Amino acid sequence: MSMRQMTDIAAALIPDFDLTAHNTLALRARSRFGVMIDQPTLLPALFDHAAAQNLPVRVLGGGSNVVLAPEYDGITALLTLPGRKIIDQTIQGTLIEAAAGETWHDFVLWTVDQGLGGLENLALIPGTVGAAPVQNIGAYGAELADIFHSLSAYDRATGATLTFGKDECAFGYRDSIFKRHPNRYVVLAVRFALTATWTPNLGFAGLSDLAGSKEISPRTVMDRVIELRTSKLPDWRETPNAGSFFQNPIVTTTEAGPVLDDFPSAPCYPQPDGRAKLSAGWLIEKSGLKGYRLGPAGISERHALVLVNHGGAQQADIAALAGHIKQTVQTRFGIALHEEPIFL
Repeated sequence: MSMRQMTDIAAALIPDFDLTAHNTLALRARSRFGVMIDQPTLLPALFDHAAAQNLPVRVLGGGSNVVLAPEYDGITALLTLPGRKIIDQTIQGTLIEAAAGETWHDFVLWTVDQGLGGLENLALIPGTVGAAPVQNIGAYGAELADIFHSLSAYDRATGATLTFGKDECAFGYRDSIFKRHPNRYVVLAVRFALTATWTPNLGFAGLSDLAGSKEISPRTVMDRVIELRTSKLPDWRETPNAGSFFQNPIVTTTEAGPVLDDFPSAPCYPQPDGRAKLSAGWLIEKSGLKGYRLGPAGISERHALVLVNHGGAQQADIAALAGHIKQTVQTRFGIALHEEPIFL
């Protein structure tokens, strides 16, 4: 690490950094320092400088899956690494790559513009490419893991840049090795393997009527997904929110029994391990909480799974509302809910 790089990082630090515009919940939050990381070579210098100053470092992408505290006494690094490209194209398929700082939805649009299918069901999910594998994002019957090939990540513990294959990422439902070790790895770029023969994924409600259409294409499916999402979910740029706030609970058949006894038509999806996935949004709505408000924080009137900031909310307000929701659903159905966003 050169002295020049250390000096450059120190000069790039922005004191008393306002993060209100860097989280989709628009929570009022500040960091002692902020810095934009637009190239991987800046990371070693950043962490070395932080260690020398005894300052903690956290890395954010689009701020779409976090609930920020009002103050952070350290350095918040915003990962803005740019770039997307086709790496290889054969008769078997296409390998593509996007840098971690790319906006996820823009990347999906780009793949469709290239005539490539595979990511269209994941359109309009907020956040960055780098954050996508951490959460193993999913929507409309698809998950990132379905088309994932590999990724490169900086290891804060060793200072090495590593390559992770699909198995090494240990993907699960809204889970990965990166989520389990949140302060160790910084995702730099992600690669996806798209098959040459595209098969539309139309198993989710709202998409099935597209089956058999002669005009069907990745763009057709993407446009429908965008239509469905905009009709159901509030736009975070207009009504600040963090998207789906709770994971759909995966429970035993015994735990699901009382819910299905009272509501035989309740959404319930059998899992390969014999358990069942219930709809968190349905449980919240049936608990009478859709549109509920607690101070400046509330539950969207459009979708019970979305918590919104009505203006001036802080982390404590979101935490109080989330706690009330979990307690209400637990009391009503005996089902425990778990948050998707990370409290930082």
